Amino acid sequence: MNQEITGAIKERLEKAKNIVITSHVRPDGDAIGSLLGLGLALRDAGKSVQMVLVDGVSSYKHLEGSELVVREPKGEHDTFITVDCADFKRVGKVFENFGQPDINIDHHKTNEKFGKLNLIEEDEVATAAILTNYLPAWGYKITKPIAAALLTGIVTDTLGFRTSNTNPSALRLCAQLMETGVDMPDLYMRALVKKTFPAAKYWGVGLSSMEQKNGIVWATLTLEDRKRAGYGGNDDADLINLISAIDGNKVGMIFVEQSDNHVKISWRALEPGVDVSKVAKHFQGGGHAAAAGADIPGALSEVQPLVLKVTREMLGLGKVLG
Repeated sequence: MNQEITGAIKERLEKAKNIVITSHVRPDGDAIGSLLGLGLALRDAGKSVQMVLVDGVSSYKHLEGSELVVREPKGEHDTFITVDCADFKRVGKVFENFGQPDINIDHHKTNEKFGKLNLIEEDEVATAAILTNYLPAWGYKITKPIAAALLTGIVTDTLGFRTSNTNPSALRLCAQLMETGVDMPDLYMRALVKKTFPAAKYWGVGLSSMEQKNGIVWATLTLEDRKRAGYGGNDDADLINLISAIDGNKVGMIFVEQSDNHVKISWRALEPGVDVSKVAKHFQGGGHAAAAGADIPGALSEVQPLVLKVTREMLGLGKVLG
C-alpha cells in the first residue's frame, strides 16, 4: 500500500509548482522539523513553497529556514500539504476554507486520513523519520539544513530516544542525518535541555500545582500563570516531559488554559500497555498510545474534573490508590 501511495506522492510533487505546507497549531519539534525538512527540499528543487504555521516556529528559530515560515498563506497554490497533523482542524482557522489537502504525511495512530493522498506510518517514531526515508526516493537531496530539521523532529518526538517506540531504525536514520555534518549534541541541547528564563519560571508555577491521585499525576497552567512568568507561548513549554518523569503513576497530564475559552490537555502513558490516545480521541483529540493531546472547549474549572474522571474510567484507574 505504501509503495502505491509513495509513488503517487512522488508524481504529485513532480508536477507541483506552487506549494503550501503546514502543520498543527502550537507546533512541536516534529511539526517544525518536518515542515522545514520537506519545505526546504522542495525549494532546493526550484519550486515555490510557502511554509505556514499559524503559531510560528516558537523556540526553534535556530533552525535554518525558520525565518521563511509565515503565519498565513497568500496568493495562489496548486498543491496543499500537511505534515505531522492527525486532524485537519488542528492546522488552524486560516485554513478553514482552503480545501482538502493534496498530501497528508503523518505518523499518528489517530490520523483521520483527510488528504487526497495519505502517507500514514504509525510505527515510525516521528513524521520527520518518514520524510528521512522517502525524500531521497522522491528525488530530493537531504542537505545539512534539511538534516538538522529532520533530526530535530526525531530527537524531540522520542524525547531524546527515551520513548518506548525508539528502535534501531530510528537511530540509524539519525546517524545518516548526522553524516551531513549536523551537530547533534547542539540540536539536542537546544531542543530538549535549554529553556528561557520565562519558561523556567513558568515551569516553577506548574510544578507547584502538581497533584496525583488514582495513578494519575497532573499539573495546571492558567492564563495568569503565563502572564506572571512572562512566557510568550500558549503551550506548556514542554513541562509535560518533566511531569512524565515522576515515578509511581500510570498517566501524566497537563492542563493549559487558553485565551479562547479552551483548555489544552496533554496525556503521557507512564507504563507499557497504557493507551492514552483513546482518551484523547474521546475528546476529539489524537496522538499515539504513549502520547496524545486535545483542545477542549470550556472553562478550566469545568473541563479539568471531567477530563480526569473520563481518563480514570477509560483507562481503568479507578481502583488505583494515588
